[in-house]
Amino acid sequence: MTLFNCTEKEKPQLATVYVGTYTDSDSKGIYKLQFDTEQGKIVSNTLAVEIESPSFLAISKEKDFLYAVQEVKDYQEGGGGAVTTFSMDKDTLVEIQTVSSKGAHPCHVALSPDGNQIAISNYTGGNASVYSVGDDGKLTGPAAIMNHNVIDTTKIAHAHMAQWVNDKLYIADLGLDALLGYDLDASGEAKASSVLDLPKGAGPRHFTSAQNGKFLYVINELKSSISVFQKDAEGNYKTIQNESTLGADFKGESFCADIHLSADGNFLYGSNRGENTIVIFAVNQQTGRLTPIGRESVKGDWPRNFTLDPTGKFLLVANQKSNNISVFKRDAERGTLSFLSEEKVSKPVCLVFL
Repeated sequence: MTLFNCTEKEKPQLATVYVGTYTDSDSKGIYKLQFDTEQGKIVSNTLAVEIESPSFLAISKEKDFLYAVQEVKDYQEGGGGAVTTFSMDKDTLVEIQTVSSKGAHPCHVALSPDGNQIAISNYTGGNASVYSVGDDGKLTGPAAIMNHNVIDTTKIAHAHMAQWVNDKLYIADLGLDALLGYDLDASGEAKASSVLDLPKGAGPRHFTSAQNGKFLYVINELKSSISVFQKDAEGNYKTIQNESTLGADFKGESFCADIHLSADGNFLYGSNRGENTIVIFAVNQQTGRLTPIGRESVKGDWPRNFTLDPTGKFLLVANQKSNNISVFKRDAERGTLSFLSEEKVSKPVCLVFL
């Protein structure tokens, strides 16, 4: 009788996925999934660490630290949320620091390209703060606080996402219908440098960039649309397209959430909460313009963030209200999605691969 041993090639190729959640129901904090990148399925699901409402996560460039916002308003006296730093030792999270986000209900956190700074967006606080990041992963500062409440007193500021595009920090403010650009010096001090206006009532939520910042794609929560900006010869962004994310036959209420480009830049994806779909666009990489090519049901309710796995073959969606994560196979040539499976997680809102 011949015995066959499993070779290295036959072993599942597993990737770690961390899941941020809201903890006002059954969830207890951040969950850790193991995802089989060959079969496209979640093979394990465990609680990584207990923490209150870690609604958005970011992982350091060297993959040795994880940062989680605590989307609360009362972390400290006088109001405000928090950001907690965890060291990662063999995928184990160990808390090393918690600091104030300097505003209520932080909903997004992002690291600078060099990993030396971190930006936190405070939704209810209407501001964003920038901290310096040490070699030990700890945060010092804040070096800057960008207060949007004083920009337009006729509107209510809601900073929803801060992200670096090359060396400039842009903040999507849902309440001000604008992306605001800032130049930061080495210490983190911020100087306002540009404003990208969105249609009135659009509610810009998240954005992504392409071609080294030549194009910006902004997903608008309230108008269920994507706005495309192109950088001109003088370095200024101009709107070149506004495209609906909803099907022509959809008549209900819906709100956009997240947006991502495929690694090759050929396809753009966005999530619709209400229509409960992932909308799919083909990207013309010469002009930056979008062409809608389809949509796929998320097999759940209220899709928040979603992510493509490291191979680009699969797309995972966090469905907040139906308490599940849906896994889709992605056709790299056509950009389309086909449902594979789901995993139960209470109120998932953010997915990040290690």
